[in-house]
Amino acid sequence: MEAATRSRTGRLKVFLGMAAGVGKTYRMLQEGQAEAESGRDVVIGYLEPHGRAETTAQARGLEVVPRQRVEHRGAFLEEMDLRGILSRAPELCLIDELAHTNAPGLLHAKRYEDVAAVLAAGIDVFSTVNVQHLESLNDTVAELTTTRVRETVPDEVLGEADELVLIDLTPEALIERLRAGKVYPRERIESALNNFFRIEHLSALREVALRQVAEEVEARRVVGPLPARRSGDGERIALSAAPAAIGERLLALVTPAPVSQRVVRRAWRSAQRLGADLDLLWVQPAGRELKPEQAEQLDALRRLAVVLGAHLLVEPGDDLVAVVRRVAHDRRTTYVLIGEPRPRNALRRLLRPSLPSRLLDALPGIDVRIVADRTRRAAAVDEQQEWSGEA
Repeated sequence: MEAATRSRTGRLKVFLGMAAGVGKTYRMLQEGQAEAESGRDVVIGYLEPHGRAETTAQARGLEVVPRQRVEHRGAFLEEMDLRGILSRAPELCLIDELAHTNAPGLLHAKRYEDVAAVLAAGIDVFSTVNVQHLESLNDTVAELTTTRVRETVPDEVLGEADELVLIDLTPEALIERLRAGKVYPRERIESALNNFFRIEHLSALREVALRQVAEEVEARRVVGPLPARRSGDGERIALSAAPAAIGERLLALVTPAPVSQRVVRRAWRSAQRLGADLDLLWVQPAGRELKPEQAEQLDALRRLAVVLGAHLLVEPGDDLVAVVRRVAHDRRTTYVLIGEPRPRNALRRLLRPSLPSRLLDALPGIDVRIVADRTRRAAAVDEQQEWSGEA
C-alpha cells in the first residue's frame, strides 16, 4: 500500500526490558518474521545486533533499508535513513534502540522523533527500549545502579504506544547469558559484571520494569487505551473511559539547582499515578539577577518540563510562602511537593518555623509532601553500621 493512500497513523509496539541482553531485539525480529510470513510488507529500518549471532540469524530474510552515512568530526557514522524508510513505505518497520541520539545534522535529534515521523506516514513500527532510558526514572536508576543514563525517552512515548511488551528475564539468567558471551564481547564481560550487571542492580531494574508495565496497564484500565481512536487525518485522540472523580493538580517547588531535577522527576511520576497535571514553580527573589550557572540550570529545568509535559512557572517575590499560596489558589493545586529542607540548628528552629510547617499553615486542604533524597538513605545505613560496629 502506498503511503499517500494511507489515512491512518501507524501503530507503535514497544518491547521493554530491564537491561541489555534480555532479548528485546530478538523478540522484535521474531514477531517481525511472523508478520512477514502472514503476508505483510516488513522491513528493518535499523538493527543493532551488537555482534550477537542469534540476533543476526533471526533477521535473515527480512529486507533492510540501507543506513545513511553521516560525517561527524572527521568520522563517518551510520544512522537510520528516515527518508529511505518513508520512500520505501512498508506496512511495518522494525526500528531498534528507541532512545538513540542521532548524529548532528540529521532531521531529528532523537530516534523516537524519527519513529514519530514514520508513524505519521501510516507505517506501523516495532521498537525496543530499556526501562532505564525513561526520563522520569533517570534519578531512580542512578540511585539504584550508581550509573547515570545519558540517553532518555519522554515517558509519553511509552504511554502512547499501542502495545507494550515486557521482555522479562531473571537476573541470574541474564548474568549466565553475559558470562556465555551472548551479551557483550569477551573483553567487556568482567567489567560489566563488576559494574552495571551486578545481581542487586539487575534485581532492582527488573522490579522497576515490572512496576512500570503494571502502572501502564492500570492507567489504560482506568483511562482507556491510548489512543482509543484516531481521526481521519491521523490526529491522536485520547478518549477517557472513566473520567477521574476528583481532579488532582500537583505543584512542585524548584530552584535553579541540579537537585531540583530529581524533585521534578519524582513529582511527575506521582502526577502520573494520580492522573494529574504537574506545575513547577520557582519563586525568583525580586531584583536578583541570575548567575550564569543558575541560568544554565533554569534552562535545564525548562527542557525537562517540556520533555515531561509539565508547566514551568517563574514568579518574582520575596515571600516564598505567599507566592506559593497565590499560585496554588490560581492553579487549583491539590498537592505541593518540595525537596528536603536544609538542616537547621536548634536556634533557627526556635526562631522560625520550617518551610513545610509554614506551607501547611498557609495551604489548608492541600497536601504537602517532602521528596526525600534516597541517596542519603544508603549513607545513613552505612553510618549507623559503622557507629554500631557492624560495618
